[in-house]
Amino acid sequence: MRMREAHYPGLAPIEAYGNGGFRFAGMSHRGSLLIAPDGIHGWSVTSPSEINVGSLVRILEAEARPELLLLGTGADIVAVPRDLRAALSSKGIRLEVMATGAAVRTYNVLLAEKRSVGAALIAVA
Repeated sequence: MRMREAHYPGLAPIEAYGNGGFRFAGMSHRGSLLIAPDGIHGWSVTSPSEINVGSLVRILEAEARPELLLLGTGADIVAVPRDLRAALSSKGIRLEVMATGAAVRTYNVLLAEKRSVGAALIAVA
């Protein structure tokens, strides 16, 4: 049996988060999420130490990139490597780092305002 990558081909507000996952578009997803202009993807990152240029390649190499990327680092705010900030900035993407809960709430507001926003959200318990 072959597993397909978790992908929702659209953008949707996050209805709930916690217990190791997220709820959006009437569905639930266990694990972290990467929200890019082409949809919502499962994201293999489980801790802030795994966040790097490689883990955000889907955002960095996309034809359509968000103007702002919200990075939800779990229960606490964590500093990100300078090379990651530089890579995003070189592509015209601003980065805001916050706890996952704050990132979810901010994402929902900006999405409702039809702003160009992406999110990388580490699941929290």
